[in-house]
Amino acid sequence: MPTVLILGATSDIAQAIARELAASQYDLILAARNMNYIKRIQKDIQIRYGVRVKPMYFDATSYEQHADFIRQIEVIPELVIVCFGYLGEQKTAQANWEEAYQILATNYIGAVSILNPIAQEMEQRKRGIIVGISSVAGERGRKSNYLYGSAKAGFTAYLSGLRNRLYASGVHVLTVKPGYVNTKMTENKDLPKILTTTPEKVARNICRAIRRKKNALYVKRIWWLVMLIIKCIPESIFKKLNL
Repeated sequence: MPTVLILGATSDIAQAIARELAASQYDLILAARNMNYIKRIQKDIQIRYGVRVKPMYFDATSYEQHADFIRQIEVIPELVIVCFGYLGEQKTAQANWEEAYQILATNYIGAVSILNPIAQEMEQRKRGIIVGISSVAGERGRKSNYLYGSAKAGFTAYLSGLRNRLYASGVHVLTVKPGYVNTKMTENKDLPKILTTTPEKVARNICRAIRRKKNALYVKRIWWLVMLIIKCIPESIFKKLNL
């Protein structure tokens, strides 16, 4: 059976992806900080789908432990999905460096730290798929979430460069921009229904994009148009908007 490594496996989107791939008979390596929660997910998926599920401890911001994490896996799976992220509080982060650092460290530095050695191994064996969940927030900085957006912009650029680098080796890189998703991370936010989707739809679209070897995915196509319009607004006007 093929195996997938899901980093940040306790998120709602990650759990939906895990179940979608388990239904296709993928064995799973589920990595996150909350081992008790991971083991509950493990038990449920094993009973429901009959696949092998290995729980592992992983902290995106414990960079010094990432090399040991890779060694414990022994062989990097053919498919690796980065699902972890931290939305944080923009207003808090503007005045509190610890909050700002947590946003930047989780969404960008942590992703680069773990993906660099994974990409290196995939490049050497000349096969593999990397999926990174970025965000439409990275396409233009807005005052409501520009720290999170800047970290995701960096991650999007990193994935683009990785895709360019690894293409000749037969390794594929998919960038996912889900837009608004009804998850624990957004449960206190008033999200527009036309732009909002569910973790299950995100998971189905990601799995379809993996099969089709797409380079980038807007989970709801309307986001492509929305972000095109936003990016086309002149800066002299954009800076005055309440976004």
